[in-house]
Amino acid sequence: MENVELSVAIITKNEEVNLPVCLESVAFASDIVVVDSGSTDRTVEIAKMAGCRIYVEEWKGFGPQKNSAIEKCLYDWVLVIDADERVPEVTQRRILEILKNPTADAYSFKRKNYFHGKWLRFGDAWPDRQVRLINRRKGYFRGPIHERWITSGRVIDLPEYIEHFSFKNYSEMLKTLDEYSTITAHELFKQGKNLNTLTPLIHASIMFFRLYLLRFGFLDGFDGFIMALLKALGSFFKYAKLRELYLLKED
Repeated sequence: MENVELSVAIITKNEEVNLPVCLESVAFASDIVVVDSGSTDRTVEIAKMAGCRIYVEEWKGFGPQKNSAIEKCLYDWVLVIDADERVPEVTQRRILEILKNPTADAYSFKRKNYFHGKWLRFGDAWPDRQVRLINRRKGYFRGPIHERWITSGRVIDLPEYIEHFSFKNYSEMLKTLDEYSTITAHELFKQGKNLNTLTPLIHASIMFFRLYLLRFGFLDGFDGFIMALLKALGSFFKYAKLRELYLLKED
């Protein structure tokens, strides 16, 4: 594949295992920007060897960090990809077709999530649609976690997919659950979000019911149950920690 006038924006921290394959899958782009937030492994070295333009910055949250990477790109069309994601050939070809005559300001892809040796097919693991190909002049990412591309322009949902290799085990999921619920609780606290004693339980119950039953998470077997349970726990602790912040404020 010939290099095209497309930039790729990647944010990293300690991604020496994932980054090489990720970079290989986006090698068709002529400009790759990596914004690293203080890796202690070989992440930066690997990026340099691959010819990426590298910047090291303090962590600002997922949305602001991605915006920083996008600002440094050479071209207006940017593929925003995570280090644990891959762009298969079918999606590469579609991106090249789109760039010849874009008809929207952003494009979303389905995302296949790989866990315990298989692709998850239900719950929030599929289609798990993500905006990844963007015109950087037409929007920005918002949010410290679960960041969203905000644009007043047109977004087209594509049938093609990207591949996601995020968690290796349940322990990693639990660690992320704890980190993300703390960050979100503090954001809600700043916004003055209202809640009562039952709010954590209500949100957790709704989350589990939606993912495990309404979105057929049970068809993914035991992993489907665990995924729904951990998402529910994440919702529970987000509001439980928010309540805790209000209690600490009163003291």
